[in-house]
Amino acid sequence: MGRFRGGLRCIKYLLLGFNLLFWLAGSAVIAFGLWFRFGGSMKDFSSEDKSPEYFYMGLYVLVGAGALMMAVGFFGCCGATRESQCVLGSFFTCLLVIFAAEITTGVFAFIGKDVAIRHVQTMYEEAYNDYLRDKEKGNGTLTTFHSTFQCCGKESSEQVQPTCPKELLGHKNCIDEIESIISVKLQLIGIVGIGIAGLTIFGMVFSMVLCCAIRNSRDVI
Repeated sequence: MGRFRGGLRCIKYLLLGFNLLFWLAGSAVIAFGLWFRFGGSMKDFSSEDKSPEYFYMGLYVLVGAGALMMAVGFFGCCGATRESQCVLGSFFTCLLVIFAAEITTGVFAFIGKDVAIRHVQTMYEEAYNDYLRDKEKGNGTLTTFHSTFQCCGKESSEQVQPTCPKELLGHKNCIDEIESIISVKLQLIGIVGIGIAGLTIFGMVFSMVLCCAIRNSRDVI
């Protein structure tokens, strides 16, 4: 009986430790998603009429999952401390929802990468052509692209030189830079999503083991 209670206590502390880690991971995921959305090299697109919503969709799911992770982390601590089967069962269900959301984000980031890249490249082509037709009309959008991706024009920068960053040394093809930067960012989003999904598996295992141990201890009593 003493060994059983000791094992139960050990599982409970493991779950408490997991929930603390899970809460911190949720905070990090929110910070990561918000920085990608409103900071870094993509922040200027949030004010554009044609912002790359396809790219941002994965970030919205990621931030929402991060907020849920923080709430669930606190919820799981309460369930482990009170040794409540009902709360632990609800905790398991919430982890399952987070697992599905993070897997969706990861798969979306990896599979939808090419579509997102083409979408942003098409936006650039439209801004580029608008500028050539009417240099006043397309100036703001094209400048945003060049500033965000630190590039200038396509094969040549001569036609759009006034919109290029002054600190840019040499010529960089924007079509290539868009593909490179968007690809790296979506890979990071995918890695974070899959990583968090893997973490939730441990939480689900710990919660079910503790729930079963609590039920068995009550049957013994």
